[in-house]
Amino acid sequence: MRLPQARLDQVLDRFHEVEARMGSATDGAEIVRLSKEHAELKPVVDAVQGLARARAEMADLEAMTADPEMAAMAEEELRALTDRLPDLEREVALLLAPRDADENASAVLEVRAGTGGDEAALFAGDLFRMYSRYASTRGWRIELDSATEGDAGGYKEIIATVTGEGVFGRLKFESGVHRVQRVPTTESQGRIHTSAATVAVLPEVEDVEIEIHDKDIRIDTFRASGSGGQHVNTTDSAVRITHLPTGIMVTSSEKSQHVNRDKAMKNLRVRLYDMQRQAKDLARSDSRKSQVGSGDRSERIRTYNYPQGRVSDHRINLTLHSLPQIMEGDIDPLLNALIAEDQAARLADLEAEFG
Repeated sequence: MRLPQARLDQVLDRFHEVEARMGSATDGAEIVRLSKEHAELKPVVDAVQGLARARAEMADLEAMTADPEMAAMAEEELRALTDRLPDLEREVALLLAPRDADENASAVLEVRAGTGGDEAALFAGDLFRMYSRYASTRGWRIELDSATEGDAGGYKEIIATVTGEGVFGRLKFESGVHRVQRVPTTESQGRIHTSAATVAVLPEVEDVEIEIHDKDIRIDTFRASGSGGQHVNTTDSAVRITHLPTGIMVTSSEKSQHVNRDKAMKNLRVRLYDMQRQAKDLARSDSRKSQVGSGDRSERIRTYNYPQGRVSDHRINLTLHSLPQIMEGDIDPLLNALIAEDQAARLADLEAEFG
């Protein structure tokens, strides 16, 4: 892809403008905003400048090929640089392509049992364990927000906050219906059952203001359920907040009512922000080519077939015969393929824009 020089110059000009304003700004909020933009532009500028140096070097080498004494060496270096140039241009193009504003955000992970009764709850537990192990390998922190256990194990619903750099960007394509095909432990005839669980990954964005009016929420307290014995909560510490205009309901059931209220309000803001994101995505869905799948959380996105040891992602027609490793948290092969597909689509959009 031959990137227009005017577009590259535009990035450099904006970067220099931000640097100049940072040197003279006195307002705290403006300094924070400029610093954030500077940090976002810096890797783009570094890549653009690297590409500019490569192009200038190529011109110098082409001129040197006319010198009989330097021609052989220049031609060898020119071939190596010619091979490397497309990768440099692709790197810049990816950085210039429209990106999800929440790419680097932490996320709220929700896993809910779907069709399949006890087996669906067990599968939901397996999925949550898979994501927990993956988060551990990346150094992310998982904090449990709420959980409702299944009667035979697993979870009817489990919600957790995953904190770390780039969590949402890695996990956002996991939203959707995950289907499992396996023989339940309670199945005496050895028949394969199909069950499902739903995963939702929502960006947690700290600096986005979501206005919530007191008149728009109802706060209820109730006794949190436990595993029995000393774990049973004897006070009404659990909190449920209902957002009346949208019907969104969030709960938190730690031991402290104060902590629960803070957690529930945080989760409510996450869901209201996600609702805004989905509305924007829907409004521009006809022109949005960079999304893998429809983004609809009712879409069946993946099947885990235990008898055959395979996992199939239906959005990109990818099948991997490594189910045990994937369920142990080795999901990078799936995520990398989804991200690559998304990048290819975004590059195609950029190429169409440049004509």
